[in-house]
Amino acid sequence: MTTTFKRVLVALSALVISLVAIVAATPAASSATVPTNPALTNIRTGLNNGFDRVVLDLTHGQPSVSYSNVDELIADGSGEVVWLTGEFFVSVVATPAGAHDDNGNRTYTGPEKFRTRNLRNVMAVALTGDFEGYLSVGLGIRYQSWVRVFTLTNPSRIVIDVGH
Repeated sequence: MTTTFKRVLVALSALVISLVAIVAATPAASSATVPTNPALTNIRTGLNNGFDRVVLDLTHGQPSVSYSNVDELIADGSGEVVWLTGEFFVSVVATPAGAHDDNGNRTYTGPEKFRTRNLRNVMAVALTGDFEGYLSVGLGIRYQSWVRVFTLTNPSRIVIDVGH
């Protein structure tokens, strides 16, 4: 090999190593600016003809939601019983969702549980879980009736209707 060719080869190698170092040192586009899971911001209630409505306002997105009639409400994570006014109980679970943002900051600052004196069947509402991507809310109701749970967009929210 000639000296000139060796110098060019060394220069090219140094250039490739420098480019690799620059690419490796450049931070990737951060996903922290875009929240990954919908976060609870507010819980609202309302009396309607034939049903009570509980609305869970979210920052964005549409989590999967399910509900079940349960004998008692259980706090996610601890397994402790959540004492709530009511003769019967409905547990609603949304995933992925939480009551905090991706940095762990609380997005829902309302009460953990509250009574709903203005409603006919729903007596109380409780935030029963914000654990590992699962958001759980419990309802204490006067009597068993139909329940309908669904999501809406613009703005994002979970709607829980309980018949009178």
